[in-house]
Amino acid sequence: MNNKVMLVDGMALLFRSFYATAVSGYYMINSKGIPTNGIHGFIKHLFTAVNTYKPTHVLCCWDMGSKTFRTEIFPDYKANRGEPPVELIPQFDLVKDVVEALDIPNVGLEGYEADDCIGTLAHHFKTDSEVLILTGDKDILQLIDDNVHVILLKKGYGNYAYYQEDTFVNETGITPKQMVDLKALMGDSSDNYPGVKGIGEKTAINLLKAHHSIEGILENLSTLTKSQRSKIEQDLEMLHLSRKLAKIHCEVEVQCSLEQAIFEIDRKKMIDKFKELEFKNLESII
Repeated sequence: MNNKVMLVDGMALLFRSFYATAVSGYYMINSKGIPTNGIHGFIKHLFTAVNTYKPTHVLCCWDMGSKTFRTEIFPDYKANRGEPPVELIPQFDLVKDVVEALDIPNVGLEGYEADDCIGTLAHHFKTDSEVLILTGDKDILQLIDDNVHVILLKKGYGNYAYYQEDTFVNETGITPKQMVDLKALMGDSSDNYPGVKGIGEKTAINLLKAHHSIEGILENLSTLTKSQRSKIEQDLEMLHLSRKLAKIHCEVEVQCSLEQAIFEIDRKKMIDKFKELEFKNLESII
């Protein structure tokens, strides 16, 4: 298996890069008045990972607006997140131009999140390629499979937590596939859905270890403690809804051939783009 496909969670890299410098008020505003700090960090994260893991193919996936099938079935989904800072807004479109100048395909689909596009492409490519997913978002860990591994960004550049199936199982005690049911039980405060009130991570993991799945738990309600049983019975509807919100969809209508994703930089095109944005010292990293 010679193909190594890296699927990049574009928003995760952009947001992480933006906030890393915005915290000190450093936005890298160029002579055209455009802030570029997020894009600059995005490129450093991207190339550091490429240099570390040496993929043969690279694709970048994006969220396409805040309205998705998840907000339709649960309007409060991610409703706890404020508007993006004004300095970040112009960087959303501009970062995609930069990715295009690197001849990396931009992939996204309205109504779905980048995670769903990543899941679909990982599912598609894993039959004859090794798939690496680059992100800062632990939700993606549910996609880990024989040929699908996850590179989680840690603080700074070049620091990663690398997950294969055994790494995940050793760390959590459950399998990647069980992660959806874990999140359905305990909820997700960052995505703003509650799961079952009063059931935290530890209890949820113990229930899944004992009963394997939500179906298994529901079939064995009589064996649970009185408190666990009443919490689940009271929040049954939210439990099923939370599972729909937590599950990454791997059959969305996005396509990209391996050929389109071959990682080959046209240095002149890249350097011209960096000059246009007034980036210095970046071409040396690739």
